[in-house]
Amino acid sequence: MPRFAANLSMMYTEHPFPARFAAAAGDGFEAVEYLFPYAYDPAELRRLLDEHGLRQVLFNAPPGDWDAGERGTAALPGREAETRAGIERALEYAAALDCPRVHVMAGLVPSGAARDTYLGNLAWAAERAGAMGVDLLIEPINHRDMPGYFLNRQAEAHAVVRELGSDRLKVQLDLYHCQITEGDLTTVLRRDLPTGRVGHLQIAGVPDRREPDAGELNIGHLFEVIDELSFEGWIGCEYRPRAGTSEGLGWLRDYRGAHA
Repeated sequence: MPRFAANLSMMYTEHPFPARFAAAAGDGFEAVEYLFPYAYDPAELRRLLDEHGLRQVLFNAPPGDWDAGERGTAALPGREAETRAGIERALEYAAALDCPRVHVMAGLVPSGAARDTYLGNLAWAAERAGAMGVDLLIEPINHRDMPGYFLNRQAEAHAVVRELGSDRLKVQLDLYHCQITEGDLTTVLRRDLPTGRVGHLQIAGVPDRREPDAGELNIGHLFEVIDELSFEGWIGCEYRPRAGTSEGLGWLRDYRGAHA
């Protein structure tokens, strides 16, 4: 049965960030993810995880100047030293939090001229991560939400993983982004999950990134496909609840009830 992780950057925002761990555990989540941990001491985050019986399953490496609009640096020429220092910092947090996956954002670039930079940074980072038992993830992101992002389509991401040939580099398949960019999600899941190159899934409703059962996706069908394919990773719930987070979890309660 699929395993779900609460995304604490988008869910439970009615609470201060440290209180979101308790809220997620109270709703039956066993794992969490979020964008960035760096505003908090890793020991404090470790305490919150332990106190509430939660696993940390994903966070992002430093993305550059997020507040100024940057969305990663791995594909930006001239930023290699910053990118690699950020990877080192992320791996320190991963060790402290016992987190097995770190997402490395490529960045906003005007053309494909940065691919060599991207591959070089990822090859270096995958070697460093592998030495610590951590998987690095790359995620195609749709151009509607993030215009100019370097990586957009599943085939592009899988080509990068195949080219670099590291078993520590995997694809983060966000079904929300994939539906907006290319659709055909059932085929994508059946094509890509069996390759072993997908390390993490994420979900949200399309088109407005609300609860996953709102909008155009048949989320029950997609969960059945994921289950059928015996995916052993986590599904991150990376969506913005329409009202209260707990009140909007009917989709998850229904799913758990049907598979109890």
